[in-house]
Amino acid sequence: MSKQFNMADLDALFKIKYEKLSENVYNSANVLLGRVKKSYKFTGSKLQITVPSSFAGGVGSGLLPTANKANYVAAEITAKKVYARVDIDRETIKASQSSEGAFVQATKEVVKKAVESYMRNMSRILFGDGSGKLGGIASVSGQVVTISDATFNEANLEERDLVDITVTTDDGSVDEVVLQAGLEILEVDVVAKTVKLSEAVTAAASGKTLGSLVMQNSFGNDPMGLKGALLPESAQGKLYEIDRARRWSGNEIDKTSATGAAKIVSTQLLNEMMLNIKKKSGKSPNLIMCSFVQFEKILGIIDDNVQYKVETRAGLKGKNGAPLSFSGIQFMSIDGPVGVFPERFIEDDRIYFLNDSHIHIHHRPDFGWFDDDGTVLLRKADLDAYEARYGGYLNIYINPCFHGVIKGLEV
Repeated sequence: MSKQFNMADLDALFKIKYEKLSENVYNSANVLLGRVKKSYKFTGSKLQITVPSSFAGGVGSGLLPTANKANYVAAEITAKKVYARVDIDRETIKASQSSEGAFVQATKEVVKKAVESYMRNMSRILFGDGSGKLGGIASVSGQVVTISDATFNEANLEERDLVDITVTTDDGSVDEVVLQAGLEILEVDVVAKTVKLSEAVTAAASGKTLGSLVMQNSFGNDPMGLKGALLPESAQGKLYEIDRARRWSGNEIDKTSATGAAKIVSTQLLNEMMLNIKKKSGKSPNLIMCSFVQFEKILGIIDDNVQYKVETRAGLKGKNGAPLSFSGIQFMSIDGPVGVFPERFIEDDRIYFLNDSHIHIHHRPDFGWFDDDGTVLLRKADLDAYEARYGGYLNIYINPCFHGVIKGLEV
């Protein structure tokens, strides 16, 4: 007779079988997540990273120069909470307790979807601006929300996601706030750029102006992403508590106002950004990532579309023992070949130029499946079910000087 599982056995399956799977997915969900640095020792209320903002003085010819010190500033990183949550029906657990294989099969899809959705959200965050916004609201008709042309990104909008609605006051006396929360996305119409929600949107009443559609509970709570980190020197505000300045800002080429050929991606434009970043930071990008729209255009301007592979930083192995890698195309830059890869979370008009060694995801310890209560499977109050929670506390450190973005390109 087959052995009956107890809850300790089931918890062990999560830790032994699914923890490694989750880690592998985290390092292979997309090219950039697989390549950036990751650490799991972020403790204390915040992390300070010392950043030099000048060379040391004290140089000269003819006479012995007067010494002078370099300028240093402190970047401050605070942890953000990022989660995935999965429900498992108790009857399903009991019905599949005749063997380990049965339980694994019964829970495999649920666990897989939870981790995949977490990685999807992390990809969105990585190319976002830290605001949690999925798109600006152009208009509303009952349950149907129209996203503005400038902010519509199909990858940000998925059926079954729960979202919030933000508003501002018409007179501008109150900052943008969440006024309606927990609405489920029922349908996404890519052509009309609309989203149908589970409830009618009423937030526009009482002198309020609709703002944005936001991932549930995420308004202002996302970790920092590339869109927010790579703003130019002219942008207002701080990055990691440091004022944006010549030595603390992204490299940007804005083609929004350009017309004709100047608005179309070219090898000259790609090389211009490569040189801009090398001039500012002393290091050329080793990775180019762009929207699928711009990737198609780049395919048309590169004569020899040589396949380019990069391995994951984690050194993962495939089934045949070969290193797990990502495939793109090769752009022959002034500093040699650079891989070009498409990414669905990048807006259609953008191309990012990145030094992946200067992007670091700092996690607090014990990232992964939550088991602080001695069990991964937590009983749900008043329900015949259990839940499991995945994720943790982290933030993304991006030194803006080593990266750049071309935006406003023809789509």
